[in-house]
Amino acid sequence: MSSELYRAATIRSSRVSIVVFGVLGMLFGALNIDAWALLAGMGAFGLAVMIVAQHHQHRTAVLLYLARPRRALVLLGQVVTSVIVATGFAAISGVTVVARGEASRYQAILTVVPIIAGFAAANAAIVRRPTWLFLGYAGWFVFVEGLIGRFEVPLPFSSFLGAGAGDHRSLLVAAAWTVLAGVAAVIAVRRDLPSH
Repeated sequence: MSSELYRAATIRSSRVSIVVFGVLGMLFGALNIDAWALLAGMGAFGLAVMIVAQHHQHRTAVLLYLARPRRALVLLGQVVTSVIVATGFAAISGVTVVARGEASRYQAILTVVPIIAGFAAANAAIVRRPTWLFLGYAGWFVFVEGLIGRFEVPLPFSSFLGAGAGDHRSLLVAAAWTVLAGVAAVIAVRRDLPSH
């Protein structure tokens, strides 16, 4: 986990992304709390995907698994790192929300962000390609959850939205989706990496 945190802090693109999203989050929080909540969730998802998928994107996954053959522990370290980075990002970017007196909304978002980050990290371990994951979930969000489910069916992003608004039932459903994704990731992380 410490090596993953070090990597997230020392890779320039990671640092720049965290700073840019953090500053945008502060600006959004000062102007519109819903915009901040959306950015905090999307930022948490994106940061978590990048933390896990960078090993596959930069083709260092094989070396990582040769150095640390217990892939499930490596995955756990990546998920925990993703949760720490995403929660830190959301906490810092939301200081303007707290300054506006919206502590309950801030707390609801900080409660769901670790779940979003865990879900995203698990999915990145399964899909391994961040572009495919982002495009696939963008389509899923618009067509399946938005048009078909009308954001009422307890699907992953609908649950995240509900949990971010303070709904405890949605928080439990979101946690269940994250656990399901985590189980699938533990199974997927054991597959070979010859094509990477």
